[in-house]
Amino acid sequence: MKRKSRGKKKSAKIENVAQGILKILKSEPSKSFNYKQIAAKFNVNDASSRNQIIKKLAILASKKQIEEVDRGKFKIVPNINTYTGILDITTKGAGYVMVEGLENDIFIPSNSLNKALHGDEVEVYVFRRKRNGKSEGEVTKVIQRKRNEFIGVIDIQKSYAFVNIPDGRMYTDIFVPKNKIKNAENGDKVLVSLADWPDKADSPFGRIIQVLGKPGEHNTEIHAILAQYGLPYEFPETVEKYANDLDTSIQSEEIAKRRDMRKTLTFTIDPKDAKDFDDALSFKVLNNGNYEIGIHIADVSHYVKPGTVLDDEAYERATSVYLVDRVVPMLPEVLSNNACSLRPHEEKYTFSAVFELNNEAVIVNEWYGRTVTYSDARFAYEEAQHIIETKDNQIPDEISLTGTAYKADIKITEAVLKLDELAKIMRNKRMGAGAISFDKVEVKFNLDQNSNPVGVFFKTSKDANKLIEEFMLLANRKVSEFIGKQKPKKTFVYRVHDEPNDEKLAALQTVIGRFGYKLDLKDRKSTTRSLNGLLQEVQGRKEQNLVDTLAIRSMSKAEYTTDNIGHYGLAFDHYSHFTSPIRRYPDVMAHRLLQHYLDGGKSVNEEEFEEKCKHSSEMENLAASAERDSIKFMQIRFMQDHKEEQFLGVISGVTEWGIYVEITTNKCEGMIRLKDMHDDTYTFDQELYAAVGKSTKKVYQLGDEVYVKVKNADLIKRHLDFTLLGAKDEIE
Repeated sequence: MKRKSRGKKKSAKIENVAQGILKILKSEPSKSFNYKQIAAKFNVNDASSRNQIIKKLAILASKKQIEEVDRGKFKIVPNINTYTGILDITTKGAGYVMVEGLENDIFIPSNSLNKALHGDEVEVYVFRRKRNGKSEGEVTKVIQRKRNEFIGVIDIQKSYAFVNIPDGRMYTDIFVPKNKIKNAENGDKVLVSLADWPDKADSPFGRIIQVLGKPGEHNTEIHAILAQYGLPYEFPETVEKYANDLDTSIQSEEIAKRRDMRKTLTFTIDPKDAKDFDDALSFKVLNNGNYEIGIHIADVSHYVKPGTVLDDEAYERATSVYLVDRVVPMLPEVLSNNACSLRPHEEKYTFSAVFELNNEAVIVNEWYGRTVTYSDARFAYEEAQHIIETKDNQIPDEISLTGTAYKADIKITEAVLKLDELAKIMRNKRMGAGAISFDKVEVKFNLDQNSNPVGVFFKTSKDANKLIEEFMLLANRKVSEFIGKQKPKKTFVYRVHDEPNDEKLAALQTVIGRFGYKLDLKDRKSTTRSLNGLLQEVQGRKEQNLVDTLAIRSMSKAEYTTDNIGHYGLAFDHYSHFTSPIRRYPDVMAHRLLQHYLDGGKSVNEEEFEEKCKHSSEMENLAASAERDSIKFMQIRFMQDHKEEQFLGVISGVTEWGIYVEITTNKCEGMIRLKDMHDDTYTFDQELYAAVGKSTKKVYQLGDEVYVKVKNADLIKRHLDFTLLGAKDEIE
């Protein structure tokens, strides 16, 4: 339990006296203080306390943190060995501050954190001495908390309560007065807001802002994941009302302002269980033998207007969140599943990129603007894949959307086959230009009606998926290029991807070398060629998911910005997100800006849009973290029902405290603690990425196949522990 006794003890010792003195002097840097004035600020006047202050003043002055400007009067010394950075706390309680421009992080002992928490922006004073090659320091000020809300379990006592946070990097509980526990019951999982941390208090003070339910229950844990990342799961009433009151009918006056493409063959291809369809393709053979292909995107910006509560809410959310059992949409259902969804046999307002392509997939003409379209058909990926593989328009029952034999229109069948042909040409060109092919296997769960996982399956990308992907990439690239090449320069929202860090690539080379693979890092072209070769070579092998994951981690993160540096992974000089405005706010911004410039508008304020880009990137990262946590939660639930089984897995990571193993059949990852391996005493060998037995010299190395059994599946901490049964070759 992370709390000290709350009993009152009389002690002459002043807690954190150095930090207190520095805080007092920094609050008024131009003023000098003597020991009496500082004692008054501490609210002490006994001789022992004054002596402590006098001694600490002398020590701080000797360290040059403060200076004696007059006899017995002290001022803060500005900017001497003082830095600001982000605090990273380890599970052992110590911390490191990452400072931009400093080669090494600054080590912060646990007794020098001075109420700073993991992720906070802090001011830190650095001592001269070194510790393991790193400077050592102490936190002197918390500049900004990374977060003020935490998920934990409440323990209610007679006159107060406290919340334990199940995070190894959170070294304190949160004290909650009895009148601020809301309607929480003892043992509930709650969302607690940190309100204050008094100088003499062991723990920060907080208040309960939401009771999530009993730990371990499905809805409690899913809501806890959303709350942990500050993601809402309901729309405010005002937003729902605004959306429901919108006129979503198709009006003749509006049609007159748009390019009417309702008579052009148009259809959607989406996952079988999709509820919103924000993109459709149209296909027409022209008299000159070329093809007119339209990429039609739901015209969300027609309904979501700047300055409305609907737009404010969409911007704050910035993205839809896809958890294992639900979608938390960016827009209310009346828009996301109805008005903006390009459903079959319905007219819709769309924003389109229309291209004339020849047989070599070369663009002859392009057009951008608002349209009205009519979707003739809806395909699931499986149905489109059947047409591509068999060239047959008779969809079998088992893959049909309706579950009955479905005969696709012969014209649609021909369109799908020609689009597939053109998509493959475009993909080959893209790969030849240096694009990287990440076709990582996605883990999906079969859920029963109570959201219990009853099976696991892997989602892979086939030709039908790649067909849609290629035409969406085309629209995103060409819209971005259309704006990006205009003179004078115009502000736009780009999706950029920087070149990978050389150190990360070298680290990847070291790891994959254990499996007998090699990268050619001579230049950009050879790097991308060898990366693609690696990703192809590992397909279907035991180490595929591990290598795919490590390769992705070696890449820079894609982000939104107004500063176009190109997209390394796709090998595009210009790239934006334009094709998914139902679920991504940057696409809504791209639509608005494109129309603004098509109307002859001047360049918009870059700083304003850069701020919106930054917010969108941050929300995307939070959503991705929530999605990962929900998958982990479901994996643990799944493994709870398979405790007696043995599984074959691959060692996916080795640390000083344990071996991580990913099960081959379901991609669930758990840990074997080194202290639980009783046949020997194992130590971590960093160079070998291995755990090595002291007596037997037995080696368990990254990539090795081992058999494991579930030891503990903790839904509350979202932690999976395995028992090692032995190496594959020992057991089989």
